[in-house]
Amino acid sequence: MNTMRAFKIIALCLACCLLSGCQNGGRESKTEPTAPGGETENPVFLLIPKEMSNPYMQRMFEGFAAACAEFGVEPRYGPVVVNTAQAQIELIDQAVAEGDVSVIAVAANDADELEPSLRAAMQAGIKIISLDSAVNMNSRMVHIQQASPEIIGRALIQATEIMTGGSAVVGLISTTPYATNQNLWISWMLQELNDYQEKYEDFILLPVVYGDDLPEKSKEAALSLLEEHPDLTAIITPSAVSMLAVGQVLREQNSNVIFTGLGLPSEIAPFIEDGSCPWMYLWNPIDIGYLAAWTAQALYTGEITGSEGDFFAAGRLGQRVVARCAEGGTEILLGDPIKFDQTNIDEWRLVY
Repeated sequence: MNTMRAFKIIALCLACCLLSGCQNGGRESKTEPTAPGGETENPVFLLIPKEMSNPYMQRMFEGFAAACAEFGVEPRYGPVVVNTAQAQIELIDQAVAEGDVSVIAVAANDADELEPSLRAAMQAGIKIISLDSAVNMNSRMVHIQQASPEIIGRALIQATEIMTGGSAVVGLISTTPYATNQNLWISWMLQELNDYQEKYEDFILLPVVYGDDLPEKSKEAALSLLEEHPDLTAIITPSAVSMLAVGQVLREQNSNVIFTGLGLPSEIAPFIEDGSCPWMYLWNPIDIGYLAAWTAQALYTGEITGSEGDFFAAGRLGQRVVARCAEGGTEILLGDPIKFDQTNIDEWRLVY
């Protein structure tokens, strides 16, 4: 229970932080690209999502665009229509060829496949960051980490153990086998089970199934779990798309199975209210995008290089420090995950 209390973030303080928006606007770039004719161009910061229709990614771009407006940069949202590495590679290569993008921020569909294109982009002078789902350390200057992967992974197992009383058969729905953030969280889920085997001796975590971050495929995954495991007790899904899909399937099937994971408060509020999702976790994706844009600006102006120990002011989020991450390379941490339950869901469902 001490760990669970550590995840509670006072909703009022965070809401105030979200409302304090433009207090650090108007920051000027130290350098600006110059067009062949000598006229100053607006720099362009490109955010490449996993897939453009994903509501979580759309919220992320909302924060990204808001920050760009504060310091006068043009934001672009990469039109990724399928969540594959190849779709992202095509956008990166296009940005390099056209030469009008100053920074690329990418939520990777694969940690390694993007490397050749991202390295070519850096050689062409484009600053590269990853956010939400990291590319490998050779493919970026810095990563925006939403929250500690260990805290997220362990919390999801601990929460489900509390919800079920410890005796449970639990399904696990992820996005794709190549999603770096999902795989890292799942590795910490397994580590939690391994570290406290006596505590979880009656807790069975089934093999991972995948919804590919698609609503219909996520629904199919949830239905398969229900059909193949009549003794299913709970479902964990660290995917905002799958969270909504799972809630809808359980309601349609009039199932007593409960679920938890990482979801958008506006979408999961009805399921928290009816008890089918006792509580869940997430951070504010708007803030991830906002932090990514301010990081992009600091890289673009030369205020930071992405090296450990660099620091900069990130608008309404305050000063941020670049730190070494366990997997190699560097990262900037947004903060702890927020726990959403019946005590605060009405406030947060209006935010995102």
